[in-house]
Amino acid sequence: MRLCNQLVSAGLALSSFSFASPVTNKEAPKDKRSFVERDGNNVTVFEHAATGAKLEFVTNSGICETTLGVNQYSGYLSVGTNMNMWFWFFEARTNPTTAPLSTWFNGGPGCSSMIGLFQENGPCHFVNGASEPSLNPYSFNEVANMLYVDQPIGTGFSYGTDDVTSTVTAAPYVWTFLQAFYAQFPQYENRNFGIFTESYGGHYGPEFADYFESQNAAIAKGTVTGEKIDLIALGINNGWYDPTLQYKAYIDFSYNNTYKAIITAAQHTTFTNTYNSKCVPALNKCISSGSNANCESADNTCYNDIEGPLSETASEGGAAAYDFDVYDIREPSNDPYPPETYSTYLLQPSVTSAIGAKATYTECPDAPYEKFASTGDDSRSFLSQLSTVIQSGIQVVVWAGDADWICNWFGGLAAANAVTYAGSSAFNAAPLEPYTVNGTEGGTFKTVDNFSFLRVFGAGHEVPYYQPAVALQVFRQTMGQEALSST
Repeated sequence: MRLCNQLVSAGLALSSFSFASPVTNKEAPKDKRSFVERDGNNVTVFEHAATGAKLEFVTNSGICETTLGVNQYSGYLSVGTNMNMWFWFFEARTNPTTAPLSTWFNGGPGCSSMIGLFQENGPCHFVNGASEPSLNPYSFNEVANMLYVDQPIGTGFSYGTDDVTSTVTAAPYVWTFLQAFYAQFPQYENRNFGIFTESYGGHYGPEFADYFESQNAAIAKGTVTGEKIDLIALGINNGWYDPTLQYKAYIDFSYNNTYKAIITAAQHTTFTNTYNSKCVPALNKCISSGSNANCESADNTCYNDIEGPLSETASEGGAAAYDFDVYDIREPSNDPYPPETYSTYLLQPSVTSAIGAKATYTECPDAPYEKFASTGDDSRSFLSQLSTVIQSGIQVVVWAGDADWICNWFGGLAAANAVTYAGSSAFNAAPLEPYTVNGTEGGTFKTVDNFSFLRVFGAGHEVPYYQPAVALQVFRQTMGQEALSST
């Protein structure tokens, strides 16, 4: 979910962690594992010597995943002093000892990955607003061992001190988390690994993947101590990749989508002129200077002149001819969809106790978002990182529900066409072809080499909620290192 800095290098960001120095004697630092009882739960405490991180988690809470024999773990990773990052891990329902491992990150910035777990692709979901969850037959753990992470600190169930101010400064914390996770669960080392994300994940996904690859190279050189992350797949649905392209897409999509025109032809012309005269120069100043102040100013300028007026309803004096939900233009703004049943469920003391949560659940708190806003992170493009990841040979899919406005498919396609890799020319020239699931058309797509784009029909911002069969097929193919193909 998009509620909608580059200046710190990866090396500097890592300075907040204390990695173990080479040991010259026989007494290397050792990991420690203990067990405590807390709120009636048996809690495993694992201290990772290499990073100083600590994992505390509950095993098989009985919440959400109730498939017989499928294990789950939920709890916290401490990535620094008073920095407690929430995770929830589910084994694959089939062949967990050989299935790949994938992470899921929701966007925001500052929105919980429990959105994805309960509303989109997790082992359970709330059907028609039910008060209790039921098993989701289209869960991504049908294919892979799934790890849902609330980051940065302060998001969802995570709590404590939040030092993350940008996408770039978020990446080392996530890498550290995975290092400690591998140490506690060594059976998942050397598994094929995927990153799936959405919305602000158009920033997170490319940067996290690029950072993991750079750490792998440093590990191979011996300059960093750690476990290689065998990244083979990156999937981003309805992502926010490049503001210059996607602010323009707000205008074009508002006028020319397949559901309903939100603005008139005359308004389209007016907004386009404003975009060119105000938004683009502000973004160019951000790009050329890279300064937090200029990027924050660009964010404010483009929101105030483009995104804000377009997304306001007619009754509020905005430019929109219709009242609409920015996450699904088919719905009114006062009736956002899908329903928020899951968040009420996660506030129940019996549930939070069972899963080992120590904080009150907050879906999209303001504090993490404001830290990103202060560095103008929203106004920074991550197409360069996305291009680098594709160039490395990792299987990448960029997909989008075509009823979403906030990160609409016009902008997603424009970003995909702007990627640079060996197949760029062929990709740009390729038409969109029907994408089918068991003979039923679910969208249109194109693929060249290891890069695919997919428009999903009849889906809002959270694609797996609206089109679960399409989403699971996309996930299965991408995690299988296959280009998208119809079935």
